[in-house]
Amino acid sequence: MSVLVPTSLDAALQAMANAPDATVLAGGTDVMVELNSGHRRAQHVIVVNRVPELCTWQCDGVSLRIGAGIRYAEIERDPIAGWAPALAEAARTVGSPQIRHAATIGGNIGTCSPAGDGLPVLSALDAVVHLASSASTRNVAFADFMLGPKRTALLPGELVVAVTVPVLHGWQGYAKVGVRNAMVIATASVAVVTDVPTSSVRIALGSVGPVILRCPEAEALAAAHANFHDGRLGDDVLHRCSELAMQAARPIDDHRSTAIYRRHAVGVLVGRLLRRAFPNG
Repeated sequence: MSVLVPTSLDAALQAMANAPDATVLAGGTDVMVELNSGHRRAQHVIVVNRVPELCTWQCDGVSLRIGAGIRYAEIERDPIAGWAPALAEAARTVGSPQIRHAATIGGNIGTCSPAGDGLPVLSALDAVVHLASSASTRNVAFADFMLGPKRTALLPGELVVAVTVPVLHGWQGYAKVGVRNAMVIATASVAVVTDVPTSSVRIALGSVGPVILRCPEAEALAAAHANFHDGRLGDDVLHRCSELAMQAARPIDDHRSTAIYRRHAVGVLVGRLLRRAFPNG
């Protein structure tokens, strides 16, 4: 096994060009589990946690660009938490404090598990994923980036370098359920994001389909009936939104849960988060 540790983005992209099938390692919180369990083999490893260009963020008040190497321990705190509260809330549910000090948002995006905690929030925020290779760069909408369970639009030799999300002005939150209260893979998860200036509601579901799922019918219904300035949404509309989210879910039975429970769970979580977004009934 060869291991390269580049110290610049150009060097990392050149290493990717020379070994396009290489395993990219940042925090290693996903990759090392797969390697140690024998579910993955790696002939070439490129370690990117010393690439400074991946470990920066920029915010202009309209959008927030987060480098792929930014760790969840930083995302869960201000100032990032102030610009993307739901992403910070999701970050706080990622493993233990030790895991959050190692795990990166780029790793979460690159692994692209439907159970990834940050991914429903990125979907709800209509995030853009920035990719680069030694030959070119391109930007891909998150909705087009995730193709299936742990399948992405990454081309050979490409690296996730950053993700950009808008800075919205409205309540947003994230919730999940699992087999225990902490350090757990989501059995079902939901992100709800509102934006008062555009009177919009976004709802994204995790762990209940092969990709992160949006709920356009529930989003449209909530947005049409919500009073954004007074924080009001009628109970009948809220319950209908929960039902529409349950219908949008595409869960399966597996060792962590049944499809029936997952579908019920997302309905409950959507209802809870919408009530937090519109607390005045």
